[in-house]
Amino acid sequence: MLNIVLVEPEIPQNCGNIARTCAATGCNLHLIRPLGFDISEKAVKRAGLDYWHLVNVQVYDNLQDFFAKNQVSQMWCLSTKAPRAHTEAAYEDGCYLFFGKETKGLPEDFLQAHYSSCVRIPMRQEARSLNLSNAVAITVYEALRQLDFPHLQDFGKMRK
Repeated sequence: MLNIVLVEPEIPQNCGNIARTCAATGCNLHLIRPLGFDISEKAVKRAGLDYWHLVNVQVYDNLQDFFAKNQVSQMWCLSTKAPRAHTEAAYEDGCYLFFGKETKGLPEDFLQAHYSSCVRIPMRQEARSLNLSNAVAITVYEALRQLDFPHLQDFGKMRK
């Protein structure tokens, strides 16, 4: 099972799309405060997000709180400034995929501290970045492909 970590996400629609990806793939979702939106049960119901019950969501006060409560044996930090492509990473079951806020990405000091774990999604030089929810989906499905789509293979097969 993969772990998606959103550090200070700002846009509720992105978080909703990412939660849906987590629901469809069985990934855990970790949210690091401050959040740019409300994820209370009332707010989630009002937004019509009927798949949240399928997502294991944990919320933390900050990165220090997150690391105090989780044993991270493998992590990958997504950044447009990373030295190698996300397809060059060797994802392990249970790894943590870190994504930064929409306007700034992951904090610079965090990226520097984990430089060897930084990867990027290839794109044109003229493009600033991909949408956060798209970046999460691309990375999650590459990691799942490498892991041979655990627990997802049999769903949707046509029968004769």
